[in-house]
Amino acid sequence: MHVPDGFLDAPTSAATGVLAAGTVALALRKAREELDERTAPLAGLTAAFVFAVQMMNFPVGAGTSGHLMGGALTAVLVGPWTAVLCMTVVLLVQAVLFADGGLTALGTNVTLMGLVAVGVGYGLFRLLVAVLPRNRTGFLTAAGVGAFASVPVAALTFVLLFAAGGVADIPVGTVAATMGGIHVLIGLGEAAITVVVLGAVLAARPDLVHGAAHLRSADALLRRPEAVLPR
Repeated sequence: MHVPDGFLDAPTSAATGVLAAGTVALALRKAREELDERTAPLAGLTAAFVFAVQMMNFPVGAGTSGHLMGGALTAVLVGPWTAVLCMTVVLLVQAVLFADGGLTALGTNVTLMGLVAVGVGYGLFRLLVAVLPRNRTGFLTAAGVGAFASVPVAALTFVLLFAAGGVADIPVGTVAATMGGIHVLIGLGEAAITVVVLGAVLAARPDLVHGAAHLRSADALLRRPEAVLPR
């Protein structure tokens, strides 16, 4: 998913850069509402985890590999605005130190993985949490579906950007078919990793999982109803 330098024209890259910068500026303010002395260290650990796992690829067939995108996972763990900041830091370090994604394409990559993936993954997660059973299974199902959907949606967003300003001599239909097909498979891996990681954190420290507040409330109701029910 990392877009290299020179794959999109200058106006398209500039537009995504402006969008990414505006989103990050907003996230810097909004993240203060999500972080406290307990969860701030988790944000750093989550960014480090996403960075490390993005460097590891898994096969998806036909000689193609994919890696964790991490937008939905990060948003559920630490909140959507903090997730935008985590993903931006990860992408910046990868571009500067490892040439994984270009510097001129940094705005594009932040838009795809820090805005679209986070927004779609977390938005779908919140929607499903509201209708699924308020238990661990419902929580992990919602997170897995959100993580899965975030990957092909981000890929198809790139196709739209390529249609608007792609400079490579490749038909848009070919790009759409290739990106869509491959990233559906990558999305399955994304969902599996997200569910495993969230399940482990939920079992050990559910109080640190931003998206699991409803589970903590339900647990308090079951264990100490006198503390939450009106007298």
